[in-house]
Amino acid sequence: MGALSNQLLVVTIFSYVLAMMAYAIEYAFGGRGAVARLAVPSPAAVLVGSGGSADIPDIPDSSAPASAPSPGARRAGLAAVILMVLGYLAHVGALVTRGIAAERAPWGNMYEFVMMATAVGMTAWLITASRLPHLRHLGLFVTLVAAILLSIAGMSLYVPVGPLVPALHSYWLVIHVGAASTASGIFLVGFVAAAMHVIRLGYDAGKTRFPYSLGERLPNPDVLERVTFRVHAFAFPIWTFGVISGAIWAEAAWGRYWNWDPKEIWSFIAWVVYACYLHARSTPSVSRRITSWIAIIGWCTMLVNLFGVNLVANGLHSYAGV
Repeated sequence: MGALSNQLLVVTIFSYVLAMMAYAIEYAFGGRGAVARLAVPSPAAVLVGSGGSADIPDIPDSSAPASAPSPGARRAGLAAVILMVLGYLAHVGALVTRGIAAERAPWGNMYEFVMMATAVGMTAWLITASRLPHLRHLGLFVTLVAAILLSIAGMSLYVPVGPLVPALHSYWLVIHVGAASTASGIFLVGFVAAAMHVIRLGYDAGKTRFPYSLGERLPNPDVLERVTFRVHAFAFPIWTFGVISGAIWAEAAWGRYWNWDPKEIWSFIAWVVYACYLHARSTPSVSRRITSWIAIIGWCTMLVNLFGVNLVANGLHSYAGV
């Protein structure tokens, strides 16, 4: 089962990478892609060609209807969805077989935690894409992040299937780490939506350098911002429960609810940042650009908590297994 889990992880990564490439084709050649836009003359170009004024700037019109995607782009989009679903099934299979091989919940070390968090993130994305089909091509960025994280896990964080260290033999492992990995995966989707919102706002403001040039193909910024808020509003209570359950487990294991361990500190920092995001989002005077940047900073604190603390700092939570 352990070997099967490893093989399924390879299938997962390759499926996500192929899905990302198919999404990229749809992204470039679909109805809102660069090639499709170049195929349709802009209003300014039409006026100039017909003898009108050449002083009218060619400003991208996000409200203009998208041109019809080519048959190849439609097929690429369908292939991307199929590949993503296949990769997701392999992803879940890798987790299940890893758990069967270890005879425990499959999140007892850093390698398994990354697998679990990305699986939750892909679940959240598939649900979002099924409810909001016009955001489907953003799967390009979701699969990119998932493929990177899983590749790092497979190449640098992998540990063979084995028993838990004695300190982790507790039912709180399922409760605390399960909540933390679930919230982390959902925050991943929120990070992608927030980053795309910032990029789209920059493009609408006239910025043309990378990465703002990607904004030409992104959905309306209001749609991206609403997705960002809803995802974070859903994930934040789960993360809060994860922090609280971790404190309860710490009291049972070490005799204190809070020990100012590096993992505890960065978990609290992430909680504060995301709380600031939700507070700023509910404050009308704070611009949506700023709130999205706060969400991006929140994901950066999650990465520090996952990689920086586990690989660099020494503390009571040194269970990465690397």
